[in-house]
Amino acid sequence: MPRKAARLIGVSLLGVAGILIVVAAAGLGFRAYRQHLAAETLAIRSPKGVQEGGFVDIGGIRQWIQIRGEDRDNPVLLFVHGGPGGSTLAISSGWRPWEKHFTIVQWDQRGAGRTYGAAGDALAPTMTLERMTQDGVELAEYLRTHLHKDKIVLVGHSWGSFLGIHIVKQRPDLFYAYVGTGQVVGRVTFEKQFEITIAHLQALAQSAGNSEAQAELAPIVARPLINPQNRLVADKWSKALGLPSIESVQLAGPIPPPFMPDFSLLDWYNWRKGMAFSAKYLRGREGPMFKRDVASLGLAFPIPVIFIEGDTDYNTPAGPAEQFFNQITAPHKEFVWVHGGSHFIPFERPNEFLAELVTHVRPLAGN
Repeated sequence: MPRKAARLIGVSLLGVAGILIVVAAAGLGFRAYRQHLAAETLAIRSPKGVQEGGFVDIGGIRQWIQIRGEDRDNPVLLFVHGGPGGSTLAISSGWRPWEKHFTIVQWDQRGAGRTYGAAGDALAPTMTLERMTQDGVELAEYLRTHLHKDKIVLVGHSWGSFLGIHIVKQRPDLFYAYVGTGQVVGRVTFEKQFEITIAHLQALAQSAGNSEAQAELAPIVARPLINPQNRLVADKWSKALGLPSIESVQLAGPIPPPFMPDFSLLDWYNWRKGMAFSAKYLRGREGPMFKRDVASLGLAFPIPVIFIEGDTDYNTPAGPAEQFFNQITAPHKEFVWVHGGSHFIPFERPNEFLAELVTHVRPLAGN
């Protein structure tokens, strides 16, 4: 009996394994089919179009860039992603209309996405704001030569807005304009974010009739200082009360991220690893966004500056950005409010964001 039972168990396990293999193969086949359809949807077919991606030697390492547009004569727009480490390659299908007006460049920064995948943890000693600022300068110089442009437009989102200001302040001669969205100005941005988070948690606690949460949050509401103890309380009740998170962002693109063409399961792995890796060196109380302030770079900008901000951005509240904007001088500057816009306007409302780019930025690009 024991031998017969063991044989039956073995046959059963083989059957389960076979079923799992079939299911996995079917899933991968369906994904490949959807990616093929997506590739057809996103293909650039215009005679003067550009659709390319590859590694470029920047800052002594190979860094991945993607270039897409329907007309090489259009202005070049370099999108500097947030995170840190938040490559946008898989979530940008909503930008297909942008490519009629701009040549869009996406860049997996040092420590992000495919750039992280190519070098791994060996990048650790170089994960500094100074090195990444120089990376951005070198990339802009490369794009000018490669795409035969005098200057380009830089759009920075979230962490990318903090990095982007450093890049344009170092070499303003490379850029027609700077565009910030989800603009980070420094520690004050995150102090305001924490204040808003605590107020939201208190409102949720009151709505739920959670007296324990109200009691723990009350002293922080009165004095919302960012310190380890207060952060622990905020994290605890964010989970318990269901505070919406960054992961709840609703993308407006036609292609769901899992089916983006030319984006493998290994790319997904490196995307997640890169986010965690970059956060280790660039986020938190010891990271540059918390310890530095863009105002320290000087308030005079020799190029046009445009901020496009959502009035419901609770990740990087626009109040500090507006205060900074009011202080700066530039040959041209505009602060554009997107009513009802969150932290992820370029991804949630790409057509509205494009309309602002066409109205406020395209005329500045000189071609």
